[in-house]
Amino acid sequence: MASKTLFSIIPCVKRKEEKEEKEERKRSFLKNGSMLLKDLIASCDGKSHPIRCYSASELIRATNNFDPSCVIDGSPFADLYRGILDDRTVIIKKHYVDKAIRDIIISMQMSTHKNSLKLLGCCLEFDGPALVFENAGKGLLNNHGSLVVDNELLPWKTRLRIARQLASALTYLHTAFPRPIVHRNLSPTCILLDDDYVPKLFDFSDSITIPPDQLYVQENFAKWTVGYGDPYYQKHYISSEKTDVYSFGVLSLVFLMRRRATYWNEARNVLQCLTENPKLNVSDGQIQIETIADPKILKEVGGDEQAQQQLQDFLALALLCIQEKTEARPDMIDVAKELVRIDKSILP
Repeated sequence: MASKTLFSIIPCVKRKEEKEEKEERKRSFLKNGSMLLKDLIASCDGKSHPIRCYSASELIRATNNFDPSCVIDGSPFADLYRGILDDRTVIIKKHYVDKAIRDIIISMQMSTHKNSLKLLGCCLEFDGPALVFENAGKGLLNNHGSLVVDNELLPWKTRLRIARQLASALTYLHTAFPRPIVHRNLSPTCILLDDDYVPKLFDFSDSITIPPDQLYVQENFAKWTVGYGDPYYQKHYISSEKTDVYSFGVLSLVFLMRRRATYWNEARNVLQCLTENPKLNVSDGQIQIETIADPKILKEVGGDEQAQQQLQDFLALALLCIQEKTEARPDMIDVAKELVRIDKSILP
């Protein structure tokens, strides 16, 4: 008799748990939905950016219940999964901190640019909302400076094209909306490559909009990726478009030198930044490109004087971007224009 009573209780407990789970998803949806609506009204300037709202069960099925085998990249703040949704491969970003709404808003606004990862929709039923993006077959641009994708070292022309296209996306972020938006945390971990090695900028969790009648945002603290952070931002907690320009300059040096943005000294007791490399701090004349460029690139260009000048011009632009004084750095739109010129300096 007791065993029959026990078995009759189990379905009741299960139904209660399912009911509580549904109620929790409903509460999360209402909380996140109200936050999203508020930010949409504030940021979209009356324009419509339709995206689909997915259910939690759809994303759970797409990722096999967020199985670790589906993870592309992870951090304490969010995990990136690859899954199958509506018979297509997608990338799903599941947030764990309260930054998802900002990420959704900016991702939606940036989806019209070909070098920004297109947002397909979101799910508001988790405690931390999840974003659903188009797939990018080659995955993340690695963070260690090797520039190896699918066991293949990216050639110079591809690296230059990636830099040019990223500069275009950042220019769009800075200029295409009613107020400039600063990414604030540009690094290889927020760049995906599609099957044709076309870069897709994403992760706008830390992005900030410069308010009307202001040229910058004064913050209470600074957050950055080590090696890519603007020293002025780190010291004064001031964000502006020039914050992104500095990070882009570091990224350009990584492309040119095939070095990490940070590395240990020979004694392995001090972590150094690439921007502190003595070879980049030559005060008595022009830096010789053969002393700092990736040997793979030097082998590619050989004795071609035009190609060597192209490398020299790219280096000069990168060094201009990482000037300590923000006013000495170019605007992103000028960086983009110069990269177009550099790219076209050698006819195919």
